[in-house]
Amino acid sequence: MARRDLLKSSAVIGAAAAFPRASAAATKGGMIAAENAKTGTGDWQLTYVRPDRKDAVRTSRIEGYCSHTSVRAGETIAFHLSTTPASNVTIDLYRMGYYQGLGGRHVKTIGPIAVKPQVIPERGVNRLRECRWPVTAEFTVPGDFVSGVYLGKLSCDVHRYQSYVVFIVRDDRPADLLFQCSDNTWQAYNKWPESDSLYDTDPPNKALNGTTRVSFDRPYGRYPQVVDQALSFGSGEFLCWEFPLCYWLESQGYDVSYISNHDTHAGGERLTRGRVFLSVGHDEYWTLQMFQNVKSAIAGGMSAAFLSGNSACFAAPLVASTDGRPDRVFHRAGRFGNLTDLEKLQMGPFDLDGLDLPNESSIIGARTVTPFNGSGDWTVAPGMANHWLFAGTGMKAGESIPGLVGWEFHGDPAKIAGLEVVATDTTINSAEKTATFTATVYPGPKGNWVFNASTIFWSMGLSQPPGLVPPISHYGRPHGPDARVQRITSNFLGKCGVQSTPA
Repeated sequence: MARRDLLKSSAVIGAAAAFPRASAAATKGGMIAAENAKTGTGDWQLTYVRPDRKDAVRTSRIEGYCSHTSVRAGETIAFHLSTTPASNVTIDLYRMGYYQGLGGRHVKTIGPIAVKPQVIPERGVNRLRECRWPVTAEFTVPGDFVSGVYLGKLSCDVHRYQSYVVFIVRDDRPADLLFQCSDNTWQAYNKWPESDSLYDTDPPNKALNGTTRVSFDRPYGRYPQVVDQALSFGSGEFLCWEFPLCYWLESQGYDVSYISNHDTHAGGERLTRGRVFLSVGHDEYWTLQMFQNVKSAIAGGMSAAFLSGNSACFAAPLVASTDGRPDRVFHRAGRFGNLTDLEKLQMGPFDLDGLDLPNESSIIGARTVTPFNGSGDWTVAPGMANHWLFAGTGMKAGESIPGLVGWEFHGDPAKIAGLEVVATDTTINSAEKTATFTATVYPGPKGNWVFNASTIFWSMGLSQPPGLVPPISHYGRPHGPDARVQRITSNFLGKCGVQSTPA
């Protein structure tokens, strides 16, 4: 892709009139609350998982991937599966949410379907691995499927082992909250089948290089960092960092609609229908179109909450697969805000070096700083105890929520009119190097607001759903659900005009 194409901004997104005036949760009678009143089940969880080796990321006995990251009602998604040995496979689809505290609802069984072992592709140019597995099954999304994250639990009849496929069902309705899954980052860290993430490379390239390519045409292997989550086989990072927010929002009856990074990339009505945009968990890899679309949406009146860390750090253009299907391959093409002198020693070179890439702090309120990672306490900044964000929390200046900052975060706050640093403290990484995290909030131009929680671990303070494995990062760990984190989150959403409607 040419540089001029990478730098094209998307079309200007709609004016403030495009955003709903009243809370959609109230006007729609609590769609999400009604969905979560349906019978839930804990059977969405994998019971028997067996990697090929103890330290392997792959489970070749049963694995698969989807043809699309997100689909809408009426569209068809294809599943590409492989088993060893050949087996009949059943796909049980579950929508993830609260559901009486069980975390999921069974919505469909597909199969049994005959599945055979499939070839593991050789590495191509730039280490790219693209599976060309045949379509095992296709599924047309019914019109009554509520937007959400859907897991397909894969079960074989010749052995007991299981894994997942994952996809998002989006919709087109006006919604209070747009929950953006960080699926580009899921794929960037995906090592399947062995050492094939965006962080794996060939000498003399640096680990953070601009050469390695990754494809969505492969299964998600077990997640490789800071948490040993067996349920990450096939589910990306959703169950690691994003599910606790999903679970909490739906327990509170917030009106939430789900999208992928690719939907943010597409822009238009996929964004302007939302009142508050949510960047969730580990949201590191954005396209330039994503950046411009979110920036334009904030300028048009949409609020945003970056309940995440390391967000919009690397510019990663989506390009077609080698057989021409759009948006299936990406690489690390540049650093938002450009490389610092210290970062140049650790990473690059990139395609977009030398170009004036926008700084992520211009929309987030702060940015990823070096060292990138560490752990720390989320501490109320001096003079901020009476801020509306902390109303009802009882927090005082200097009071901390222990272990909530990690393992990546934001610092170096932007010079935006009205921006306030609401929390700050020192982080320490495994080499005892320190950095300063800053959580921020600033007003948008049309009565909207932008909050930067400045930690991947924010959702850990909201809920602990079934199957969650708490992380331990850089000798620090979050403590789990905390009424203060819940109240800060609901205070921000309320400031944006968004109310919950519990069942």
